[in-house]
Amino acid sequence: MIRVVFFLLVVGALSLGVAWLADRPGEVVITWQGWRIETSLMVLGAAVLAAMLVLALLWSVIRAILRSPFLLLTLLHNRRGVRAYQAISRGLIAVGAGDVGAARKFMTEVKRIAPAEPLALLLSAQAAQLAGDSETADRVFRAMASGAETKLLGLHGLFVEAQRREDAVSARAYAEEAARSSPSLGWASRAVLEFRCATGDWAGALALLERNRAALEKQSYRRQRAVMLTARALALEEIDRDSARAFALEAAKLAPTLVPAAALAGRFLAEAGELRKASRIVGNAWRSNPHPDLALVFSDLRFGDSARDRLKRVEALAKKAPSHVESALALARAAIDALEYGKARAALAPYLAAPTKRVALLMAKLERSERNDEGRAREWIARAVSAAPDPAWTVDGYVSDHWLPVSPVSGRLDAFEWRVPLAGIASTASAIEFEPSRGALTANAPQLQDGAPVPPERIEPKAPGPEPATGAPSRRRRPAAPKPDPVIPLVHAPDDPGPEAAAENEV
Repeated sequence: MIRVVFFLLVVGALSLGVAWLADRPGEVVITWQGWRIETSLMVLGAAVLAAMLVLALLWSVIRAILRSPFLLLTLLHNRRGVRAYQAISRGLIAVGAGDVGAARKFMTEVKRIAPAEPLALLLSAQAAQLAGDSETADRVFRAMASGAETKLLGLHGLFVEAQRREDAVSARAYAEEAARSSPSLGWASRAVLEFRCATGDWAGALALLERNRAALEKQSYRRQRAVMLTARALALEEIDRDSARAFALEAAKLAPTLVPAAALAGRFLAEAGELRKASRIVGNAWRSNPHPDLALVFSDLRFGDSARDRLKRVEALAKKAPSHVESALALARAAIDALEYGKARAALAPYLAAPTKRVALLMAKLERSERNDEGRAREWIARAVSAAPDPAWTVDGYVSDHWLPVSPVSGRLDAFEWRVPLAGIASTASAIEFEPSRGALTANAPQLQDGAPVPPERIEPKAPGPEPATGAPSRRRRPAAPKPDPVIPLVHAPDDPGPEAAAENEV
């Protein structure tokens, strides 16, 4: 509305001005070089405006003629850029789709149109990687790493190629250079951190973690620092116990639920006589993550204690996690040492229906210690052979008897988990089913060898045969598989009737 009013005011003012000049035409006389021009003011103004318009038109034509070569080059460049963009886009789509032929075709077109474009180099490298041409990909990535704009992208490509050919030295060098060029680069920082941790350079790893602290979440930073400090304390335990103790205490403070840090800190504090502080650290970790290492440290806090004193201490620890199997195992072990066999049986009783290996072995120890019943002890040992496995430090299919800060398989930091080894292996195959009448695994179950799944290519295929009709159960009898021999044969001593005779007497 304001613009309309303003436009009307301007038009009105111009109209008034023209009308005012028309009422007062006046005279204009120009004498120049013997020429005399007499005219009115209105005519002179119209002539000046017409001359200006003609001059502006002439200048536009001359300027267009002078700039035509540049305009033509710009037009051709824009057309070339559009074609290059389309070729690069289609080439990257072909790479993503896994179409090697199309990727090479568009790569050739891009090289012809715009060979120096950064995205053209990226397409060339991606197409070479898709085709399995490592030499070409490495050469292109090196060319990218030499440019300022594509340096980080080239270093990342060289890092990936070095990892593919398992060249850890080159991969670390590329990651270090990328981290120096851009400290906030996530993949480079993680790679350098993993390399330093894998080589045991905990001081360098901690320094790098501090530099990248702003890019990490607070909880993640505290956990990673605690793991590194624990690893450094373990490395210095036999060399510099004072420094190792300081690192372990800081790690337990940063991550109170980290079992290795709490166990190590508790052991150092117990050696220094700070029993109350050691009990608090181990107890807090036990409340969140009951673990046999914590139970061992807690029971041996005071050197020279009797077995009954250790039992009282373990009973107090077990109350912090009363329903956990580790509490029962720790309590049973301490009770057997203290000759409190009733407490040991009561602690293990809830787990006897489906015992794990450690439960079965503790029951064997209990039978020997309390009743001197070698037959029942051997029976529990035999059950331990086929019992469910206990949790262990596991990562990437690797099982360790002690905690490690870095996975020996993938090199990841803080990757070990305390769990049943086979429970963490994901599989799309059907569950293992056992048919007692056949004494063998079902056909569609994954086969096991030495406790580990056998790859599909190593499983012998079934003999071809007629299949039952859909919807009708098969009535064809299958030959029963021979019953395997027991892993540990029960050989009875001459003066020992064995578990079978004991069972008959009970009946």
